[in-house]
Amino acid sequence: MKRSAPIPVSFKLAGVLLALASGLASAQTTPAVIFDMGGKFDKSFNEAAYRGVERWKAETKGKYLEFEISNETQRVQAIRRMAERGASPIISVGFAQASALSQVAKDFPKTKFVIIDEKVAMPNVQSVVFKEHEGSFLVGALAALTSKSAKVGFVGGMDIPLIRKFQCGYEQGAKVANPKVEVFKNMTGTTASSWNDPTRGGELAKAQFAKGVDVVFAAAGGTGVGVYQAAKDAGKFAIGVDSNQNHLQPGTMLSSMVKRVDVAVYNVLKEWKPGISVLGLKEGGVEYAVDQHNEKLIPAPIKAKLEAYKADIIAGKIKVADYMADNACKL
Repeated sequence: MKRSAPIPVSFKLAGVLLALASGLASAQTTPAVIFDMGGKFDKSFNEAAYRGVERWKAETKGKYLEFEISNETQRVQAIRRMAERGASPIISVGFAQASALSQVAKDFPKTKFVIIDEKVAMPNVQSVVFKEHEGSFLVGALAALTSKSAKVGFVGGMDIPLIRKFQCGYEQGAKVANPKVEVFKNMTGTTASSWNDPTRGGELAKAQFAKGVDVVFAAAGGTGVGVYQAAKDAGKFAIGVDSNQNHLQPGTMLSSMVKRVDVAVYNVLKEWKPGISVLGLKEGGVEYAVDQHNEKLIPAPIKAKLEAYKADIIAGKIKVADYMADNACKL
């Protein structure tokens, strides 16, 4: 039996090095997504991020690592574990992960990181933020134009500046559409549990309905599910947030103020770049949702007004004040 010629040691070594290099490259280009509290199927912010990474996966046939935060103490460890495994970029979904990401990014300067909904000024971090006040302006105008009582409501999640930004934009839009409108607002609480308390959300919505509110906007994560149910039960209108939630309670979901977190995640996976990316109406980062579930609830004249407001905001004719930058809506 004829034997094959032995493979030179130099070729064997080259093969081993090539395999190692290939393995390292694979590890370094495997992205990771860390979903925050509420989980990737929260029907809101996290789920939008999930749709974005799944779109990337379907188009590229790539793989990604993931982790769902269940308590606040896990954030640093989760991000660090992904960095140690060689994942890059590592996408932290939600402003609450900013501090943890900052700690880990400092220790892994060659790893690419992404924070969604907050700014972290580091050379290996891409920050993606949104002009929530612009999208909220439009649904505020929609609420005021739809309301029969001239009383509209807002239910926020955790009482933080970001959610006040939603509220502020909503109030501005409502009062531009109807200067006589009255805006009632409540925050669910001051801790992270405020994002996942549908019972409390329902109670706050019912209290507003008792005061005459007939349209309520919930910017409260999973808590909003309770608001939408309360609106359904009372025959009132609700407006969803982050993801298109029109399908949750068809017939009483007037619209949703969509933050295109899915687009943001997809874009950073396709092309990561350090610095700050800001997504507003002009960039397609926020919008009000119209689909088969709510198109009959928004008459053509109202939609025309909303589109006119949208065009004026994009053109700079209407400047929507930003709670976090313009000292607006402080009272």
